[in-house]
Amino acid sequence: MTLKEFDVKDLSLAEKGRWRIDWAYKEMPVMRSLMKQFSKERPLEGVKLSACLHVTTETANLARVLQAGGADVVLTASNPLSTQDDVAAALVSAFEIPVYAIKGESNEVYYQHLNAALDHHPMITMDDGADLVSTLHAERPNQVPEIIGGTEETTTGVIRLRAMAADGELRFPVIAVNDAMTKHLFDNRYGTGQSTLDGIIRATNILLAGKTFTVAGYGWCSRGIAMRASGLGANVIVTEVDPLKALEAMMDGYRVMPMMEAAPISDFIVSATGDKHVIDKHHFEVMKDGCVVANSGHFNVEINIPALEEMAVEKRHPREFVDEYFLPDGRSIRLLGEGRLVNLAAAEGHPATVMDMSFANQALSAVYMRQNADNLEKKVYAVPHDIDMEIARYKLEAMGVKIDTLTEEQIAYLNSWQEGT
Repeated sequence: MTLKEFDVKDLSLAEKGRWRIDWAYKEMPVMRSLMKQFSKERPLEGVKLSACLHVTTETANLARVLQAGGADVVLTASNPLSTQDDVAAALVSAFEIPVYAIKGESNEVYYQHLNAALDHHPMITMDDGADLVSTLHAERPNQVPEIIGGTEETTTGVIRLRAMAADGELRFPVIAVNDAMTKHLFDNRYGTGQSTLDGIIRATNILLAGKTFTVAGYGWCSRGIAMRASGLGANVIVTEVDPLKALEAMMDGYRVMPMMEAAPISDFIVSATGDKHVIDKHHFEVMKDGCVVANSGHFNVEINIPALEEMAVEKRHPREFVDEYFLPDGRSIRLLGEGRLVNLAAAEGHPATVMDMSFANQALSAVYMRQNADNLEKKVYAVPHDIDMEIARYKLEAMGVKIDTLTEEQIAYLNSWQEGT
């Protein structure tokens, strides 16, 4: 078979990438089950699918399952720093899946790659941050009629898509994979928690025990980060704008305060909110000397990096993935991974075990979209409950866990109102 056009760093890295893809595959029992099912049933036969996702070992196994299901897959990166170059090479060389992704690519090249994925003329889009969908709507509206629907992986992407739908701008249905219970309860919390701390520790090699560690936001991702930082001995502060989430953080045992109060006493500040300028110029002005600043939200706009650049009188690069900014008063602020997702910029992203469920949602949602697109409106949909439950059952079975089953009497009781005290 003649390979389609692609753009990766170095095909000679393919063998190493293949080994790592296989390593992750062994930790993805749900995807292994879907591989057998998809290979037999071919539910995506004839579907052109363009995916804009982090190019990691776990994503490679999703691409393999989609391909086994009959899909004609093209993959591009959803972040300039999240690509694993050996994995990209292996997908092209070993699996003949066109990939457009190079770690550290410029923004210009990033958008060239997005457009290369859209040159595939997909029927289904698969997004992580909604860049593919927004580029399609803004720059290539002539292709919109070719799309039957899409899926979206992240909190940030779902926020953008719901804003598009509210403005009447979303022109095909999209399934919010992020909001599946088997995604956000596990991937967002346990995956983000572990991988964010992994990225911070790899980048800095600073002991967290005894340090003051501030987490901006208390959604599912931030909950995981706070939990893991506390487990490593850090004194955790949470900043929030939502009173219910702030109350929950307080009840979970964390200190809660505004960012302006946290900044002068924090050794680490990590944002994971999906919003803009959560860490801003006025925070830098009072920040503790040597504070480590990182982002685990999808876009680096959570940190006002242009303001930090403007304030600094000197910038150094003391370690890989660390930029140290020196301010006029002598204080330094250490920014990790250029403000991009620190768990992918400085580490390897989420462990395969949690991505197993997230990508099972992606694969099954793509099949659902293929089967039901004609009956769906141009809006954002939840993952069907049956898919969520199926993935949870697959995962429990793979873990060797058995659960109870309701009796007929219990089912009748739960569906009645007559029987009481």
